[in-house]
Amino acid sequence: MSEETNPTVEETVTTNVPITEFNWDGIDKYGNVYTKEEREEYGKLYSTTLQTINEHEIVFGKVVGLTPKDVVINIGYKSEGIVPRTEFRYNPDLKLGDEVEVYIDILEDRNGQLDLSHKKARAIKAWDRVNEAHAKDEVITGNIKCRTKGGLIADVFGIEAFLPGSQIDVKPIRDYDIYVGKNMEFKVVKINHEFKNIVVSHKILLEEELEEQKKVIMSQLEKGQILEGIVKNITSYGVFIDLGGVDGLIHITDLSWGRINHPEEIVQLDQKIKVVVTDYDPEKKRIALGLKQLSAHPWESLNTELKVGDKVKGKVVVLADYGAFIEIAPGVEGLIHVSEMSWSSHLRSAQDFLHVGDEVEAVVLTLDREERKMSLGIKQLKADPWADIENKYAVGTQHSALVKNFTNYGIFVELEEGVDGLIHISDLSWTKKFKHPSEFCKLDERIDVKVLGLDKENRKLNLGVKQLEEDPWEVFASVLDVNSNHEGTVTDINDKGAIVSLMYGIEAFCPARHTKKEDGSKMVVDEKLPFGILEFSKDDKKILVSHTRTWEAAKEEAVKKEEKKEKKTTKDAVAKNNSKNSEKTTLGDLDVLSELKQKMEDDKDKK
Repeated sequence: MSEETNPTVEETVTTNVPITEFNWDGIDKYGNVYTKEEREEYGKLYSTTLQTINEHEIVFGKVVGLTPKDVVINIGYKSEGIVPRTEFRYNPDLKLGDEVEVYIDILEDRNGQLDLSHKKARAIKAWDRVNEAHAKDEVITGNIKCRTKGGLIADVFGIEAFLPGSQIDVKPIRDYDIYVGKNMEFKVVKINHEFKNIVVSHKILLEEELEEQKKVIMSQLEKGQILEGIVKNITSYGVFIDLGGVDGLIHITDLSWGRINHPEEIVQLDQKIKVVVTDYDPEKKRIALGLKQLSAHPWESLNTELKVGDKVKGKVVVLADYGAFIEIAPGVEGLIHVSEMSWSSHLRSAQDFLHVGDEVEAVVLTLDREERKMSLGIKQLKADPWADIENKYAVGTQHSALVKNFTNYGIFVELEEGVDGLIHISDLSWTKKFKHPSEFCKLDERIDVKVLGLDKENRKLNLGVKQLEEDPWEVFASVLDVNSNHEGTVTDINDKGAIVSLMYGIEAFCPARHTKKEDGSKMVVDEKLPFGILEFSKDDKKILVSHTRTWEAAKEEAVKKEEKKEKKTTKDAVAKNNSKNSEKTTLGDLDVLSELKQKMEDDKDKK
């Protein structure tokens, strides 16, 4: 500052002690002048009344004032701090003189005020306590604030922690709201420092307790022991029972002596029931339980007068291809094999006769009370059709039958339910040969048959179709002489030869070497040609024919006729010559004979 602008100050200074000699350290803000020794002494006294305070520290302070909005706290600093009362909402009993933790944000703000926070102090301390509890595996206590997706939110030391639904209890929890507002003990199982997330578990404490209980319970278990438990969980394969710290399983087959579709038909969740120990494994800590074993087996109460041959009624409970299980009383079942469902010998499945839930009547075929097994039959309710088979289907009688099945060797037909017969492929036709029986008829077609043979003991009927007509081979034998020629039609050709249809539809076989035609071409299917009979066997029903022989024989016949004609011509010429009594043979006559002889030889060579 220049002299012109502030002459008063300069004047003041010059009228007092020179500025270079002024003791600036000896004057305070009130104008009091202290010596250096005095200032040091007063400084020591002042420092003893204050504690060393640094920003961003947590210290304890005393509540020295309370207003509806604020809390005044003395931390031993030159001024008090003010904290919003909302930060003490968790502690409605706060009063003067209470010591609380506070976090020093700023020692002096722009207004010279000490800035404190109780909320930050709690949060920082809480994280330290949480980390310590996690490291030492300690049990901590928290309050359940509210429900959230997948679990609960707990207040632990002033900060929020997540309690997953799977970590609330050892059994499934269906209503989370019942825990809201309650204090619970936890263990910290996971901390994410980056996102400030804490995961706690109450279940882990229960499991530790249960583990001790399991050891006690397992050490006292015995097979056959009856216990009381609560239905904890129900699955499709069984029921889990809480035995007071340890779980046991009742398999679905041990719930009831009778068949059930689902365990829910027998028990309900949270139901208290008595069970019996059927087996247990101390090492794997597995316990097998039973419910049906608490009641007597139904076989023991089965009517003692029931015997083989008696009729019983029941319901179809299980179906398989091989048969059906019939429940005649709860827990008492008998098997009806598919072969005992019908007198028919055709292979079918049980589903063709019965359905689950059907009420049926059956006959007891076998009964073993010790093994608890019973076999039943329903076909026995009807008369056996083979009992009077000799009279109903005597040999030589004709009947109508239904085609049921084909095999390579014949056709199975049904004359009535339970009475089947076989038509051999050779008994289908007198004249035609079939590669497969399906060429003769179709499934479920009705055909007429004749009984050829009967075996009652083995339940077999031999049937025939061709026997419905007279054997035409007797007639064929008188018509189809060996070496006789007949017109035929080619119906099939293969490497070995050709199949030829002759009169009356009778079939003959023409070997390949006898299929050669006069013009050298090959015969084709449906071609009509003459055939000569090479062989005829009435017993074997076999005819061999030849086409080649027919035209070769014609040629041979023509040659014979020509030779016969030439011989006659020669004979006539000789006779004429001999008839001349007085005439002598001349050289000219000899020449005529010579020419005739030469001509005959030439014709023969040509032929």
